[in-house]
Amino acid sequence: MDRFDRIYDLHKLLSSSRYPVSREKIEQELECSRATAKRIIDSMRLYLDAPIKYDRTLNGYYYDGKQEHLYELPGLWFNASELHALLSVQQLLSSVQPGLFDKQLAPLKERISTLLNIQGTSGENLQQRVKILQMASRQQSDFFQPVAGATMQRKRLKIAYLNRGRNETADRIVSPQQLVHYRDNWYLDAWCHERQALRTFALDAIKAARVLDEPAHEVASKEMHDHYESAYGIFSGKAEQTACLLFKEKIARWVSNENWHPEQQGQYLEDGRYQLLIPYANPTELVMDILRYGPDVEVESPPELRSMIRQRLTQALDHYS
Repeated sequence: MDRFDRIYDLHKLLSSSRYPVSREKIEQELECSRATAKRIIDSMRLYLDAPIKYDRTLNGYYYDGKQEHLYELPGLWFNASELHALLSVQQLLSSVQPGLFDKQLAPLKERISTLLNIQGTSGENLQQRVKILQMASRQQSDFFQPVAGATMQRKRLKIAYLNRGRNETADRIVSPQQLVHYRDNWYLDAWCHERQALRTFALDAIKAARVLDEPAHEVASKEMHDHYESAYGIFSGKAEQTACLLFKEKIARWVSNENWHPEQQGQYLEDGRYQLLIPYANPTELVMDILRYGPDVEVESPPELRSMIRQRLTQALDHYS
């Protein structure tokens, strides 16, 4: 029985008893020593504001009946590992968008720290024990708040969006559908009223954003799934092709445990290689991920993707010829 279980059992014991409960009975019910029972009582008084009193005449403990309301344990009730997991999530949120949720999460973080103290542990050194590394993350957007607000309030947005390829900024009216944190960067999936189609916008490329009074155009869940989840990568579109990738035996054990796509299919071949089938529409991101494996992967099909990889590798080799 851990400390939280004993606190809960002691609370039930004191709440249901009409008379003060002796320390011997507490030790018996909590299956603990005299010293442990004393620590449990002290922890409830100190960290949970439990109105536990001791009656010397009756030699027992009880809840102070002078309270306006009957005492109840805090609603936030987790074991130590769950509390540490929550603190890890808080640290992750602070890392992906510094300062965004700090104010809202501060009361929860304080409450969690209090409950961890009851367990005889602490969340103060969490940052020293859990490290979150961000790779290739771009500069955080200055317009995250209005974009997130419009997404949750179901309002349209007017944005100034930079097309990096052409180095041009254009105004767009969009109906935000969902925010996506993907590979250490934020994206907005939205209905573009100019294109009359779904588009994905990188938040760091939004140079201005204003929430409009008009309600957002709603896109059906199935249409969202077909466009964003059926194909590979962040700029997906509906999957129309399937890539067949063959990984060498020496790398197969790692690749077989990787999740490239929810609808991927993988199997080991007789020669030890690993075959991975991935649906895709726009090959841009898939090409970059295939190139990461260099000589350890071969694109078997389709021919267009195989040719594209060969061309990119040839161009790269030209730099070193």
